[in-house]
Amino acid sequence: MAAKYEDIYNSLLDKIKFGHFKEGDILPSEYDLMNEYKASRDTIRKSLQLLSNNGCIQKHKGKGSIVINSNIYNFEFGGIFSFKEVSSKMYGKAETIVNKCECIKPNLLIKKTLKLNDNDRVWAIERIRNIDGENIILDIDFINASIIPFIDENILKDSLYEYIENNLKLKISYAEREISCEKVNNNDKKLLDLKDYDMIINVESKTFLSDTRVFQLTSARHRPDKFKFRDFARR
Repeated sequence: MAAKYEDIYNSLLDKIKFGHFKEGDILPSEYDLMNEYKASRDTIRKSLQLLSNNGCIQKHKGKGSIVINSNIYNFEFGGIFSFKEVSSKMYGKAETIVNKCECIKPNLLIKKTLKLNDNDRVWAIERIRNIDGENIILDIDFINASIIPFIDENILKDSLYEYIENNLKLKISYAEREISCEKVNNNDKKLLDLKDYDMIINVESKTFLSDTRVFQLTSARHRPDKFKFRDFARR
């Protein structure tokens, strides 16, 4: 269950994203937000700080919290989100198609990356992300089966991360990512609606639990016209 300040943050983020608050608008005062959300001042300040950290508002003494960015993209890489969490905030219709779910013996590269023992096995998973009728993302996962002993198609079509955190009571904590542009391969051509594109954006991720164990290696292959990288930096 999310903390209250995170729920308030998500509520305010939705209001910014869907135009209730536009760029240049000033958010309600901390006092008004306290009354609206039945929350303490400290909780409201944590929510506003999170909006500020993510580049959505600028705090201005004497004015309040000014919206500086209402152009919230669909896929953000500053956090760790499941596709279900991301797609719930999208305008279009989103669907997950499970193409593969097998428990296999890993190759040497996967074994080294996931720090596996000789007899360990991995879940080899392929999921196609269909948005508005087009297959635009192919997620290829290898997951340590010693940590996640059971996965099936129903879990994958809903939310793997929800299953891991809610059912297995494991805390997903952080990820290392590398973004590259690559030539499409035969599997991309077979599973994605690539139009005339011959290059693809690949986001390679290693995802860790709170105890620092790496449990997942992911290659998320995006059709380039549907990929946007958004970052925000403060000095």
